Amino acid sequence: MDYLSNFIKPELLVLIPVLYIAGAGLKRSQSFADNAIPLVLGVCGVVLALAYVLGTSALSGWRDVLIAAFTAVTQGILCAGASVYVNQLIKQAEK
Repeated sequence: MDYLSNFIKPELLVLIPVLYIAGAGLKRSQSFADNAIPLVLGVCGVVLALAYVLGTSALSGWRDVLIAAFTAVTQGILCAGASVYVNQLIKQAEK
């Protein structure tokens, strides 16, 4: 877990299972094509990370806003990627 926290903020690690469950729900609903689910999870991850970053940051200038946006985008994409990776690990283990 220590290695993972070098890339994803520890407080945002909770997004990985949340996005995994959301992806499983999207898969079962069949309202999205399978190849669109990672994109939807990426957008959801960025939005949720942005909500956290904006809620915990004191933004005093345009530089702070840019740093918050960069942090939210990178953390959201990393969390979404990790959730898709976990999904693939589970699928491969079942084979």
